[in-house]
Amino acid sequence: MFRLDGKVALITGGSRGIGRAIAIRLAEYGADVVVNYVRHRGDAEETVAAIEQKGVRCLAVKANVAQEEDVVRMFAEIRTRHDRLDIVVSNAASGVLKPAMELTTRHWNWAMDINARALLTLSQHAVPMMRVGGRILAVSSLGAVRAVPNYTVVGASKAALESLVRHLAVELGPKGINVNTISAGVVDTDALKKFPNRDTIINQSLARTPLGRLTTPDDVADLALFLCSDLATMIHGQTVVVDGGYAIQG
Repeated sequence: MFRLDGKVALITGGSRGIGRAIAIRLAEYGADVVVNYVRHRGDAEETVAAIEQKGVRCLAVKANVAQEEDVVRMFAEIRTRHDRLDIVVSNAASGVLKPAMELTTRHWNWAMDINARALLTLSQHAVPMMRVGGRILAVSSLGAVRAVPNYTVVGASKAALESLVRHLAVELGPKGINVNTISAGVVDTDALKKFPNRDTIINQSLARTPLGRLTTPDDVADLALFLCSDLATMIHGQTVVVDGGYAIQG
């Protein structure tokens, strides 16, 4: 039920962290993969090599998904290799970590464009290549529904992302395309290293998580695999949390 043989998956921000874990997991179950990256070419090449070791095809495409012209070029390149797209994982994310009173219009637009609007652009280009049974996933965080210090603009963009998923689900459901959000708990990736209070966040998360450990990229990848499988056909328009129980304690 988890096999993805013959399917093609695009993962944005797929060269590192959560995106890389999802790309490798889908490859392990038979999907050909397109790894999108924007800066870290070496990481992308290593991810391609790891995926091809699974016996599937992998293409790395450099593109800034916040720029529509880059997305257009990326899909043109994808079409040179594939005539279909079955899975899209909108994982690429960015944003500044500042108090609300220090945010500028540029900070706001940057976070909104890459964290939320990119999903709309990706969907508009991907849906014509998708068939019944297609999957669109967005990777969010608990900051979409909770106030996190210095996370104002990123949290707001993630909330917009989750709202967009619900609207896309209503519109794309009749086409047989499932759309869902994965909301991850605290995951110790390179992104977390940018938080000035990283150690505090990790220690508090460990103390508040009933299962007693942080969420890992592989945990998120396992959920992505499930949502892409035939077992998740009736999960649609949802935000599914993977956090070891962290969020249930208020």
